[in-house]
Amino acid sequence: MKQIIFAIIISFACIANAQPYDYPEYPNNQIMSEYLSANTNNDNKSIIYVFFSNQPCYTCPEAIAMVEEIYNHEYINEYDLFLINYQDDTSNNFISMYDLSYPLEVVLVRVNDGSAFGYRKLDYLQDMTTDPVSFRDYFTSAVNSFLGNNE
Repeated sequence: MKQIIFAIIISFACIANAQPYDYPEYPNNQIMSEYLSANTNNDNKSIIYVFFSNQPCYTCPEAIAMVEEIYNHEYINEYDLFLINYQDDTSNNFISMYDLSYPLEVVLVRVNDGSAFGYRKLDYLQDMTTDPVSFRDYFTSAVNSFLGNNE
């Protein structure tokens, strides 16, 4: 019983610490111009980046699978999703662009009329996998509030 109570307290602590951070400026126009030139339909298609690293993280694969499942069910026609191992990135410099340091970070980039209008970073998703309902609620709330849901 004590273990269950402890697990619930840890889950709530992780959710309380998982606050999205908004950044009003988009830091690198080169990546955005490459994205937009790849497909003319990208002018108004925002981006969901799922950044992971080579750091040991036992719950990261599960969190990534949960993000992909939500994306495939809710957002596949609205936004683009990219899974990127940021430690293997040598050309885009995502680490400094988004100040990446955790084993798993999701970055939402708002795109409108061919320009990026800031981004929001979601940290600690790997700590929320024990409660899939709260995970889904947190993720969809962050996506809908920052990128907007066009439904």
